[in-house]
Amino acid sequence: MITLKNIVLRRSAKVLLDRVSVTLNPGEKVGLVGRNGAGKSTLFALLNGSLHEDGGDFHIPAQWRMAQVAQNMPETEESATDFVLDGDTRLAELRAQLRALEASDASYDDHDHGMAMAQLYTDLADAGDHDAVPRAQSLILGLGFQSHELDRPVNSFSGGWRMRLQLARALMCPSDLLLLDEPTNHLDLDALVWLEAWLKRYAGTMIVISHDREFLDAVTNVTLHIDNAQLTRYGGNYSAFETLQAQQMELQAAAFAKQQDKIAHLQKFIDRFKAKASKAKQAQSRVKALERMEKIAPILANAEFTFEFKEPSNLPNPMLAINDAAFGYQTDEGDKYILSGVNRTVLAGQRIGILGANGQGKSTLVKTIAREMKPLGGIVTEGKGLSIGYFAQQELDVLRSGENPLEHMIRLAKELGPNARESGREQDLRNYLGTFNFSGDMVKQAVGTMSGGEKARLVLAMIVWQRPNLLLLDEPTNHLDLATREALSVALNEFEGTVMLVSHDRALLRSVCDEFWLVGRGVVGPFDGDLDDYQRYLLDESKRLREVAKETQRNLEAEALASQAAAAEAARAAEAAAKPAAPAIASRDQRKLDAQARQALAEKTRPLKKELEQVDQRMAQLGQDKTALEERLSTPLPPAEIAESGKKLKALSDELERLEERWLALNEQIETITQAA
Repeated sequence: MITLKNIVLRRSAKVLLDRVSVTLNPGEKVGLVGRNGAGKSTLFALLNGSLHEDGGDFHIPAQWRMAQVAQNMPETEESATDFVLDGDTRLAELRAQLRALEASDASYDDHDHGMAMAQLYTDLADAGDHDAVPRAQSLILGLGFQSHELDRPVNSFSGGWRMRLQLARALMCPSDLLLLDEPTNHLDLDALVWLEAWLKRYAGTMIVISHDREFLDAVTNVTLHIDNAQLTRYGGNYSAFETLQAQQMELQAAAFAKQQDKIAHLQKFIDRFKAKASKAKQAQSRVKALERMEKIAPILANAEFTFEFKEPSNLPNPMLAINDAAFGYQTDEGDKYILSGVNRTVLAGQRIGILGANGQGKSTLVKTIAREMKPLGGIVTEGKGLSIGYFAQQELDVLRSGENPLEHMIRLAKELGPNARESGREQDLRNYLGTFNFSGDMVKQAVGTMSGGEKARLVLAMIVWQRPNLLLLDEPTNHLDLATREALSVALNEFEGTVMLVSHDRALLRSVCDEFWLVGRGVVGPFDGDLDDYQRYLLDESKRLREVAKETQRNLEAEALASQAAAAEAARAAEAAAKPAAPAIASRDQRKLDAQARQALAEKTRPLKKELEQVDQRMAQLGQDKTALEERLSTPLPPAEIAESGKKLKALSDELERLEERWLALNEQIETITQAA
């Protein structure tokens, strides 16, 4: 187990944890929550050994293996599969030992060398060497990659996709302790659903930092809350923590009020009688009682972050009309169509959640509506006076890192010109930024030095200032903490305009949206159901895509076999045509010779053909078994069953490969005998 006893952690002069104690048991799934800057990442640094405690005692079992998502952007030409495969540190270590042993000068007849080789092969088998590649690829595919991307170089992916590979690499590592810091930030909803299922099956101890309340509810059973340099353990997931904390705060408030009444009563007696000789002794005893009393801390009302969207100056209705439109992008080879036949209308006041599996065209739809891309066909009609407030996934990267928030606001005021509703005076802009928690010196802090959450708040401030009537939000919560997400949810629900939202934060979608669009299979249509229905749809769609991929692979294999057979037949025909004609023989004698030749040929080829038939039957059976195992491995399974199924799949593949070689050899033998005859 992990134990912290009277731990003190500091960052520079600031005390983040002050004499805290907590115990985490093996196998517990722990959610670590608290405001940004409270010390969550610092506690992670203590757990992974990169930081030492400033006081107290910290213990973690020495034999525990730990896995953690690397925060650096990977730069390598390795394929995605090889990069994730290297995350299995135990396997990588054993393979390195094997290479070193094979390259050594020791003789293979040497007893010690042979024993060492045998032990390594045994260890490799125990470490899952036989099914390592399928395990790595299942992680990659589960996190939203396509099968044709498995061998692509890591450097060819964008930053968000590379961080998904870092996550897959961490999950690949065998571990007793798994540390996850905001693992959902770069995931779409389909990948998030898959990750939840995977983490529920994880057998070790897990500690996760996340601002996604539904994700925390799904994967955790213990909550650690950091607040005011204290660390409090709550049994249960995030929702249970909120309930328990509210009850605890209510009890503390009542106890504090009761104690304050008692203190006031004692103080009143002391003040009244301390000057009287007859009561001096009694007054002094009450002074000592007051000094000994353990003070109950008052409930400090934390200043929650709140904001609101300004009332739009006008509300065109409809705001947007899309008629028989085609969306996509232009390439050197021509137009690349992603969505076609799109017919949708956006009305004033609608709250639309945009759903769709990864790669189906959500971003293409959003960017086209936001005027970032042009439609490839059809008509997109905007209502008169349409004003779009667009929060893009990459919006944080668009901010100018060398400028401060005030400079961003001044530039925005100049771009909007004299018709801007808000004053562009510097003091007014300072006051406005203060409402988004950019107070004091923060308005002069370079954006490049800010956290992701602070950058996201600045983007929100810039959008609110423009007073849009259509909010188009593409993953706005990636860097927001729980308090800011709650503030965004409240602000969106009070917004009088129209909201179109793409998000993997299901709590935000449930709170804000009252209807959904589904982007998939090249079209955009209404989705009749809630988010639970959508999660079931994602699982069905994933299964369908796997079936399509398998059918395509089977067709390719059949075409390859047919091509080989046609080539062999053409070769036989050409060889037969090239043979010189045999001299004429009397017809009766010829028939007799032909019969004898056929009998001799049949006797020679009969055992070969019999074996060939047996091989064909066995290959057909193995093919069915392999398909069944692959389907089983594509569903969530316990690690032990994955390993066992992987072993069986490897054995089936090896036998199929051997039988295919035998099948070719038998055909060649039969062909040789036939041609010789």
